[in-house]
Amino acid sequence: MDTTTARGSLLAALACVLVGGSFTANSLLGDYPYAGGQFLRYGLAFLLLLPLAGSGATARLRALGPGPWLRLALLAAVGMVGFNLAVLAAERSAEPAVPGVFVGCAPVLVAVLVPLLDRRRPNRVVLYGASLVAAGAFTVQGWGRTDGAGVAFSVCALLGEVGFAVLAVPVLRPLGPRLLSTTVCGIAALQSAVAGVLADGAGWLRAPDAVEAGALLWQAAVVTVVGFVCWYMGMQRIGAERATLFSGLIPVAAACTAPLAGTGSYGAAQAVGSALVCAGVALGSGVPLPFTGRRGPRAPHAEEDRTGGQRTFERSSEKL
Repeated sequence: MDTTTARGSLLAALACVLVGGSFTANSLLGDYPYAGGQFLRYGLAFLLLLPLAGSGATARLRALGPGPWLRLALLAAVGMVGFNLAVLAAERSAEPAVPGVFVGCAPVLVAVLVPLLDRRRPNRVVLYGASLVAAGAFTVQGWGRTDGAGVAFSVCALLGEVGFAVLAVPVLRPLGPRLLSTTVCGIAALQSAVAGVLADGAGWLRAPDAVEAGALLWQAAVVTVVGFVCWYMGMQRIGAERATLFSGLIPVAAACTAPLAGTGSYGAAQAVGSALVCAGVALGSGVPLPFTGRRGPRAPHAEEDRTGGQRTFERSSEKL
């Protein structure tokens, strides 16, 4: 496995582990207004990311046409604000495992959609790996009580997770991971403010207590700033199809941290599911498989265009 693939895999894995480990923070925000919490999270993340956006950020944003700006707005609305709202709405009538199972299918959809949008065939090995990841995520979480509304909102959460990867592909190269993360956080903060005023009126925002403030700070500084930049840096190196495989680590990380927070246990099902997720990631991402001595499919190199061509990525200093 080359250095580019290794770094991209580690970055994508770190991002997904941070998201999976953030569920405890989410549980501490149950009584806080949804839109207000999203506004504070993404607004603070925007301010923290702003100094990291890189030189020439304004010029790169001005060079974007209406199409990319619409894509950025959809990315924030669907993959960030909408995704979180869908998960919250699903959990009102379904156990948390239900939206988790649907979101665990995201690698399969991305493994099919991204190649089709690029007018190429899906990679069968990546698709096999994505199927293993989805099966592992289901095994880790199991299936819980739900109703029609819970299933419907869980499907919306799945679409949001897919959109977070697919919608970013065309704008990742011109903006880079840091400026892309900064821009979508700013847009998401504005969208959350508008949604809060329209839905909740004057009560959309209030001062958080000490526990809520700590949870929001963790969500903004660690999960959003570090997680988003790592995610898009990983995607830039190994492509959306392979990066999304690592989203199977989200329920694994949640299952591993649940006993520490006293909100769950780690048993045989979680161990088997974790093994399936790891096997799927290894198979589809290009990580060498120790039991066969063979490599999976070669991941695209950083200089390789995501559409399968050989146009060169801008290798500006896109590092934390």
